[in-house]
Amino acid sequence: MPDLSPVPRAEVGDERTAHAACARLARTHYENFPVLGPLLLPSERRHLAAIYAFCRTTDDLGDEAEGDRVLLLAAWRRVVEQALDGQPPPDEPVLVALSATVRRRAIEPSLFLRLIEANRRDQIFHRYPDRAALLDYCEHSATPVGRMVLGLAGASGGDLEAMADATCIGLQLANFWQDLGRDRDRGRCYLPLADCRSHGVDPDIDLILPSASTALRALLAEEVEWAREHLTRGWPLADRLPLRWRPLIRAFTRGGWSVCDAIERQGYDTLALRPAVRPRERSRMLLVECARAWRTGVAPPGPT
Repeated sequence: MPDLSPVPRAEVGDERTAHAACARLARTHYENFPVLGPLLLPSERRHLAAIYAFCRTTDDLGDEAEGDRVLLLAAWRRVVEQALDGQPPPDEPVLVALSATVRRRAIEPSLFLRLIEANRRDQIFHRYPDRAALLDYCEHSATPVGRMVLGLAGASGGDLEAMADATCIGLQLANFWQDLGRDRDRGRCYLPLADCRSHGVDPDIDLILPSASTALRALLAEEVEWAREHLTRGWPLADRLPLRWRPLIRAFTRGGWSVCDAIERQGYDTLALRPAVRPRERSRMLLVECARAWRTGVAPPGPT
């Protein structure tokens, strides 16, 4: 099997070494929001890093790997299934760490397979007819991550899962609108085609322009508001989790809101310039949330 892991094979060893390699990956990779919470228990940080490393590995395979990505993802799924059964390949640190995390936290194995399926779909489907179809994709690409985090936090319940799903869908949508140019270069468009038609947008024309047309800007304004609606529905989740998890969950959501705000500030044109949340701003959001972790009923952020 080809080397699918972003963690060097030289790093592979026992479970402790594998978790350390995942933690380094989580600390150094760019994200719109922090992936390790300072108030979490050391064991929780290790398990969260293992999940992040798996997600990062899978997404990189689906977006950047050379060769037939459908076949590579199929091979990845087979070794992931072995790891979820408690038999990780000893030379794959991400899977050594993930196997231990799933075993100790009793996380539903199908969540990891859904994420692989989302990346497989990316190789086959490049357009989505309507919002329902895009949300179905998000049920594979986004909501499994929220369910994994709930498992790490020891939380369960239909209402908690609904809020986690809303948060993750909102983050995914914000990322879609942020990466409109990047996805175009990969031959993908996540703008629902029904929404495009209602705004007179033709993705095959509007997305190849050097900057967003007036019609595309109006469409993105509507899609950004859709993302914010999901983030708003998910915001109460933090109040229902242990105090040490609140800063991380709120910072996740604020990261998505900040992306939406950045898109709005530049006139809903993400073709000419990809908006990004600066590392200093991400750190500030997390520190603010740590300082008020004890509080419940914190008002959600609004558009700037």
